[in-house]
Amino acid sequence: MIKDYSKKCRLCRASGEKLFLKGERCFTKCPIDRKGAVPPGQHRARRKRKPSDYAVRLLEKQKLKRIYGINERQLKNYFVEARKVKGATGERILQILESRLDNLVYRFGFSPSRRMAKQLVDHKHILVNGKIVNIPSYRTKLNDVVSLDSEALTISDVKKMVERKDLTIPNWLARKASVGKFSKLPERGDIETDINEQLIVEFYSR
Repeated sequence: MIKDYSKKCRLCRASGEKLFLKGERCFTKCPIDRKGAVPPGQHRARRKRKPSDYAVRLLEKQKLKRIYGINERQLKNYFVEARKVKGATGERILQILESRLDNLVYRFGFSPSRRMAKQLVDHKHILVNGKIVNIPSYRTKLNDVVSLDSEALTISDVKKMVERKDLTIPNWLARKASVGKFSKLPERGDIETDINEQLIVEFYSR
């Protein structure tokens, strides 16, 4: 598990925008709402220079890593894999990230954030096709069925999420109660992630 959660608000401020790393908690008492998108650190006021092209691409890559909770090695491997497939490399990277088990647990609405989704997977609360899988980066396949075990439903945050009536599930997924199905591979327009994936492709292609 990528342990990069102790300073989530600083990560958002470094990116210059909300990344919702705490899930719905980011809608209340967020430092960006109070301080604006000011970079963290002692000398933040001096950082007024226009970023270089390299810096822009680097920041976008860092932003993607923070959103999905992955490290540099994982993202680089996803890029290499995506480049081997015909079509838009950037879109393929996002499809790979969206098919990760921890992300699906979050997208199904079983947890309020990807961080908690990783914890549920780590603690063996998630089943794929009826079998326990405790690897957050596990790549699910089309028509895989993802479900919660009975113990997970006793966790208050999970129970609240499962019982929510106003939750919108992406159209490429199907869910009934605590069971979800990976129905189809999402297209770029189906992925609600505020990322310019072309900048990331350009960063690794330099």
